[in-house]
Amino acid sequence: MFKNILVGVDRHQGGRDAVALAKQLLDEGGELTLACIFSGDPHTSLGSPTEHNLVKREAIAELLRTVSNEAGVQAGLRWRESSSVGRGLHELCEVIEPDLLVVGSSRHGLLGRVLLGDDTHAALNGAPCAMAIAPAGYAERPAEIRQIGVAYDESPESEHALTIARTLAARHGAKLSALEVVSLPTYAFLGGPAPIDGAIEALVGDARKRLTALEGAEPHAVYGNAAEELALNSASLDLLVVGSRGYGTSRRLPGAATSTASWCCLPARARSGGGKIG
Repeated sequence: MFKNILVGVDRHQGGRDAVALAKQLLDEGGELTLACIFSGDPHTSLGSPTEHNLVKREAIAELLRTVSNEAGVQAGLRWRESSSVGRGLHELCEVIEPDLLVVGSSRHGLLGRVLLGDDTHAALNGAPCAMAIAPAGYAERPAEIRQIGVAYDESPESEHALTIARTLAARHGAKLSALEVVSLPTYAFLGGPAPIDGAIEALVGDARKRLTALEGAEPHAVYGNAAEELALNSASLDLLVVGSRGYGTSRRLPGAATSTASWCCLPARARSGGGKIG
């Protein structure tokens, strides 16, 4: 499944949280790479690194060695100068071609929650491979993956997410649940409360029937805002798998601010063979 994982590391807790999650998801015998992105000296001429940059690179190498030793992992160490963390991680993904990129949450977030800072958003947006996000504080309380959820709505992206979630559940011996969030279009509210109530009940019922037909997944169908409901339901999960477009969550993850689970987001290109997931 995940034989080659790239982990974004910095001087803050988020990097260590990401390493802890990567250890859980890495296949036995797989390859782990820790990477740190830094901005260089703007006055450096092309091909002529300044003493300041050389010192910075050595400090980063020492940081990566420290994080690797603290986590008790054998890992490749990479660092890259870039104008932004997201851009630098994407560039490394193109070079290393990992199955999965793992990053931490915002260091400004509340303990135990996925709060996406600018760096995490930048890495997530247009990621060239699958991406996992560790909740803040995960390294301090890593847990076995026993409860896996998948966002499902019959779209090709959610079908791919379901396949990945099933594979992960089988590997970890985890319980799998499928969640579909339904909603009514705005114009439906013009008909008054009674018809709307009936329509909502029918939508939830139809969704529950679809989910019940999925093999090996406990069905959960709800009405509401997709991102908010996914985040709320993830409170009972260790890992939530979402497709790239089915719920619109892997672009911005607006509801992840209340999530205590790790999130695994799958890009559209993985469904057609990119990202090397399988």
